Amino acid sequence: MEATKLTSTTICKWHVALAICCLFAFGACQNEPEGDDLFTATGKTIDNFILEDEQLSSFHYILERIGLDKRLGAWGGYTCFAPDNRAVKDYIDSLWNDPDARLPHNGLRENSLEGLTDSLCHDIAEYHLINGAFSIVGLAESSGNLNTALGVTVATRVENGDTYMNNARIVSPDLKAVNGICHVLDRVIARSTRLIADELDHIEGFSIFTEAFHLTGMDQLLKKVDKGKVFTINDYWDVSEYTGVKTETLYWPETCRVGYTILAESDKVMEKNGIHSLEDLIDYANRQYADCSGWYDYVNEKGIAISTGSDYTNQWNALNMFVRYHILYADMAKGQFVFEKGSDPSWNYNNTLCGGEPYDYYETFLPNTLIKVWEPQAYACGTSTDGSSKHLYVNRYRPNNTLTDEVGTLGSKAMHGTIREKIRIDTSLDRQAYNGHIHAITDMLVYDWGVKNEVLHERMRFDAANFLPELINNKAKFLTTAELSVMNGGGEGLRMAFPIDYFDNVRCYNDNNKLRYTLRSNYRSWESDTFQGWGNYDLAIKLPPLPTGTYEMRIVYYPWPLGGFMQFYMGTSTDRSTMTPLGLPLDVRIESREESIGWTPSDQEEDMGIESDRSLRSRGYMRGPFSYRGHGSEWQEQTTGLGNCRTDGNVLIRKIITTQLFRQSDDHWFRIKNMLSDGDAQKWQLDFVEFIPVDVLNNDQFQEDWM
Repeated sequence: MEATKLTSTTICKWHVALAICCLFAFGACQNEPEGDDLFTATGKTIDNFILEDEQLSSFHYILERIGLDKRLGAWGGYTCFAPDNRAVKDYIDSLWNDPDARLPHNGLRENSLEGLTDSLCHDIAEYHLINGAFSIVGLAESSGNLNTALGVTVATRVENGDTYMNNARIVSPDLKAVNGICHVLDRVIARSTRLIADELDHIEGFSIFTEAFHLTGMDQLLKKVDKGKVFTINDYWDVSEYTGVKTETLYWPETCRVGYTILAESDKVMEKNGIHSLEDLIDYANRQYADCSGWYDYVNEKGIAISTGSDYTNQWNALNMFVRYHILYADMAKGQFVFEKGSDPSWNYNNTLCGGEPYDYYETFLPNTLIKVWEPQAYACGTSTDGSSKHLYVNRYRPNNTLTDEVGTLGSKAMHGTIREKIRIDTSLDRQAYNGHIHAITDMLVYDWGVKNEVLHERMRFDAANFLPELINNKAKFLTTAELSVMNGGGEGLRMAFPIDYFDNVRCYNDNNKLRYTLRSNYRSWESDTFQGWGNYDLAIKLPPLPTGTYEMRIVYYPWPLGGFMQFYMGTSTDRSTMTPLGLPLDVRIESREESIGWTPSDQEEDMGIESDRSLRSRGYMRGPFSYRGHGSEWQEQTTGLGNCRTDGNVLIRKIITTQLFRQSDDHWFRIKNMLSDGDAQKWQLDFVEFIPVDVLNNDQFQEDWM
């Protein structure tokens, strides 16, 4: 059930060699350079540059302490940011004299270079290393967040002609080595060693929200930084999508970070809404949540009584509920909430010329609730445009969203009426803590009637990585193939392997499951990535929570000779004996034009495929979405529509899995079971899952859009 490669193997290899601006690291399990990997050329390595510069001797000492000097003197393609000796001394002084340190003197044994612990040396060294070679121009053009070898991000910015990494200025750029590039800094790149609750305490102008955060006990819930175990794996081979034969070994993680995102209203936003104190916020929360059983189905179905008293640590206290809806299980910088076309031209991306707009849904700490993050953009391929500025909005509402009164567009402006976009993620705050990020929002965020009945009452498409937060918290979702190849010792960089017990929302029923994640690359996938696997698989994946209602559920796949033959089941727990089979098994090996499916090239039909769409649905299938595409030219896209996943001959199919009642108070486990006795190389894949309320689907005035 392999995602379609859009280009040849040659292009794929070219892509792996690119140096892209993103990095990710998962704990140990990285291949160390062997003797044969060492450069024998006369050119200098990054380690040579650092070793030979007396002003960088302190940083080289730190690299030697953890053995990173060997990596920077060997095979690879890196960017290293090397702080000079004065910068290292000043940083050690700041650690020693930090009044807010969680440990005395942040663990320093003495106020000196030698007083650094191995752990501190590790953190400093790996926070100054990126997989992939970036020149000063490349850093300036990235204008965003880069993932470091430590697994946390560093922000790049240009100010008055200088390039900064967080607060550290590059003073000597572009020392080009045979294994990458080195930039000298005037400071150690500062990052917070504080947990997210402590970091919140140090942000000015958020006192009311911070008081509520502590009063409700959220500070005690957000202390975790990792899962506290070392993972093992039995099989980490890749398998050819063409032959089914094992090829190369894959990178896999031994550790798993845990992280969070907090969306917080400033005191000014509170005041704008008549809230001037903690007591005012308590009154506001009581008004918002006291009667929420009228729309919060979880509360109604569980018979939960909402408290408006002073038991603020009770999760069903109104203030507690208010704060919980501001916390996400995934740690994201501002540039990571939604997926757009990246700097790599072979990444798939939303077809913005024809209406595609980046959006994603995330689960919050308020049980079984979601927020939607949406980045509207002006769109073409029709006569309408909403003219929105390019901002990130939370729970933005457009009437009749995902419906249209036109063929091939998002619909006319008239049918969508007045758009409500009160809450925006403010660019003024993107604060990183040791285990998360804190972002400011521009209006009050609550789970109210409108979120259930308006914002989330649409076709919802969930990228699989967004309900597997481990892929976000460990930066796999933001990793590129070039970076992973470096981490894998120069080996395979398109795909990584995972231990079968790595994900909280995945239950494997045998040891033969092979869990894999295909990185953002030149594959035809919703956000250019996909969760997949093979082996004698039998596993269940926990689906995202939904407001109670009857939905049609769909998945997407590519008909493929080495695709699997699988039975689907649904249950409210991981107990297989309670799960219900969902129709007949799906055979992904069947070609799309076979009579049992009946796909046809809609761009060659007079009605653009409207009638053949009905025929497909009658057999339980749909065409792929129009809103993401291959990589033809913009001219092709504008004039012919070629390259999109609805009309292109490189076919994607949506399979209608079930139409059933989903209760917000239930968990929903989607089981995938291999039905082939000899299908060890046959693949399953979960790119995205769609849910559409049946009343939206059966709207008697508008039809579902193609996006």
